[in-house]
Amino acid sequence: MISLRLCWCIFFIATAAVLAARERPHHVVLITIDGLRWQEVFRGAEEALMTTDKTAGGGVPTGSLTALKADFLADTPEERRTKLMPFFWGTLVPAGQAFGNRDLGSAARVLNAEHISYPGYNELLTGALDPLITSNMPIPNRNVTVLEWLHGRPGFAGRVGAAAAWRVFAPIINVGRSRLPVFVTQQHSARGTVSPRITELERMMDDIPPITPEENFDAFVYYATLDMMDTLRPRVFLFALGEPDEWAHARRYDRYLYSIQRCDRFIGQLWEKLQADPEYRGTTSFVLSSDHGRGVTPENWIGHNKKIPHAEETWIAAIGPAVSPLGERRNLAEVHQAQVAATVAALVGEDFRAAFPAAAEPIADVVGRPAAK
Repeated sequence: MISLRLCWCIFFIATAAVLAARERPHHVVLITIDGLRWQEVFRGAEEALMTTDKTAGGGVPTGSLTALKADFLADTPEERRTKLMPFFWGTLVPAGQAFGNRDLGSAARVLNAEHISYPGYNELLTGALDPLITSNMPIPNRNVTVLEWLHGRPGFAGRVGAAAAWRVFAPIINVGRSRLPVFVTQQHSARGTVSPRITELERMMDDIPPITPEENFDAFVYYATLDMMDTLRPRVFLFALGEPDEWAHARRYDRYLYSIQRCDRFIGQLWEKLQADPEYRGTTSFVLSSDHGRGVTPENWIGHNKKIPHAEETWIAAIGPAVSPLGERRNLAEVHQAQVAATVAALVGEDFRAAFPAAAEPIADVVGRPAAK
């Protein structure tokens, strides 16, 4: 028979382990996927856009159409979306939350009037609209992002960073003022200021033509993120993917779909990496979103701006120890892109609105569980 003293020892050891886990610092990876429509996230691939006719919005090469349909089509939206984003639907949503399926009475949208990237990312990262930001011009952001603010908080200095496909993230985050380490397309870091792996990736970007002068392939961002997780050991990190938006603008629905699937794989692999790391396992939340929506017809799904209907519609998702596992949300009040900044802060135990009262409040259901500082 186990003695009473031994029972008490086991109890105290177990209790101490639980308390220690709760007191460990929490981490957040904020993940953005530029221009990914909620329609693909929640319904999967759209067969009407799988066409070789560029004027009808598809632009799929004739020889690729059969394989594309086999890769992404299925009888139900649930099957199609799982084919497109297996980690999102197989791991993230069951253990977390996803907002934005308008078919189920769950709406998410941006509040800014422009429905393009810089205003969208400013809203997402600062929690508020700026009526002076009306274009994607790479002007240093006058507003303080949640990343910059957290970087100045106790326990976060030197442990906040970002890797982004779109080089305009450097002025959005205002690296000149924030002094945050940021990896972006076509970057050339001073010798000795970054790791050998980042130096190698920057050299490779010079040798591989980018999709556009401002954006390279998401694989560069993914591998930079892996390296920065190991070297920076961030508590808060922005992982900003961009290919879906570029391929949509190019009228290539096939490449749009494959890039979404690749983004999902990168996110899943990053999750697995962090869950295998003792510092990040059980203390890390992912928050996912986009910067804007897109049109919904074969003619205008490729674009997004204030003149294109439905381009303000987007989506938000989250998973982590502080996130209640409520799954795919339905029949609830609309959530807004501006709520992401305060939500990220709350998941690491910080109150962004105390410093910036104009910022939108965090998404209550996502931060319903208290996070340790």
